[in-house]
Amino acid sequence: MRTKTLKKNKINVVTLGCSKNVYDSEVLMGQLKASGKDVVHEDEGNIVVINTCGFINNAKEESVNTILEFMQKKEAGDVDKVFVTGCLSERYKPDLQKEIPNVDAYFGTTELPQLLKALGADYKHELIGERLTTTPKNYAYLKIAEGCDRPCSFCAIPIMRGKHRSTPIEDIVIEAEKLAANGVKELILIAQDLTYYGLDLYKKRNLAELLEALVKVDGVEWIRLHYAFPTGFPMDVLEVMHREPKVCNYIDIPLQHISDAILKSMRRGTTKEKTTKLLKEFRVAVPDMTIRTTLIVGYPGETEEDFQTLKQWVTDMRFERLGCFTYSHEENTHAYSLEDDVPEDVKIERANQIMEIQSQISWELNQEKIGKTFKVVIDRKEGNYFIGRTEYDSPDVDNEVLIDATKTYLKTGEFTTVKIIEAEDFDLYGEVVAQ
Repeated sequence: MRTKTLKKNKINVVTLGCSKNVYDSEVLMGQLKASGKDVVHEDEGNIVVINTCGFINNAKEESVNTILEFMQKKEAGDVDKVFVTGCLSERYKPDLQKEIPNVDAYFGTTELPQLLKALGADYKHELIGERLTTTPKNYAYLKIAEGCDRPCSFCAIPIMRGKHRSTPIEDIVIEAEKLAANGVKELILIAQDLTYYGLDLYKKRNLAELLEALVKVDGVEWIRLHYAFPTGFPMDVLEVMHREPKVCNYIDIPLQHISDAILKSMRRGTTKEKTTKLLKEFRVAVPDMTIRTTLIVGYPGETEEDFQTLKQWVTDMRFERLGCFTYSHEENTHAYSLEDDVPEDVKIERANQIMEIQSQISWELNQEKIGKTFKVVIDRKEGNYFIGRTEYDSPDVDNEVLIDATKTYLKTGEFTTVKIIEAEDFDLYGEVVAQ
């Protein structure tokens, strides 16, 4: 009698979308490993878990296409099971079950225990901070809160992630200590809104106190802030940033627009005057600060005058880092009731114009760095270059420092002092300074 071969399952976790999803995948993988499962990230495995993004159209398309791609592999017998989790699954589960019924199961953003059970694993509450990191060993994302209470008209995140929920300071510190023990030197703090941190737990904005606790973690050299909201910004954070060398002089603060009419329709709770004043206060409090922002063009009702106001403001403010997105009309958001009246080609043209202005600003600011020295962390080697970053640059989205690998040997994950010898609009070239 023929017996079936007992093949050991290998679980492949595929991550799409933002850094919050990267973090969630790492937690999932840590739980699976703790249950004795063989787990890999974006490699070969006979069981696949796709952690999807459902934020805007392009991300949704990528998620659906990835699901379909793995369904073909399942039909061909290359994989045995496919599970789908994350934001797209949270937001569109009934539609997905109807359109792609042969996925083994769909799970929402809060259904980790159920997903683990489906994978033959148990959810372990005691695993605070236990993750299988997928980023280079020297940095890791550290999620300090989940969900969002902001009412922004264009955003579907509260639908997918729920209300704001802060993680207690002591739990975050435990996680930071475990990451540092594994060689992580840079913590990138993430949440839908960092500035709201603590309001639910401590009845006050408590990001500054959290930073004070994290700078005491041995082994951590840089702490970076991502995704701050401009309304009600806790100014004591700037005092900690200025005083504590471990807190990078860097903040990612998505401002979305600057025309008062658009800000009001977006329900951002601020004005051009208030936003400009806040940024000037940033510059005074931390003169060496790098500010990264993101903008949306083509929002419903955005006139040529609104756009010209935005363009002039970008020119005047001279952000060190800036990204620009075209508006995506998302169902179940407040703005969905508005007419998506800016043609797609106009949206793209406006985004291109903003990025042309920013490219010139970035080039000019980078020219000023030539001849100066910076502390640089080495992330990886590519071809004949070691690729690093200064404290003013976040992974994947900001400037990189390229160092000729034929002249110098550097270890990834290590810090070194680099003199900038050449600069382009988004890349710096440097040489190591003898220490």
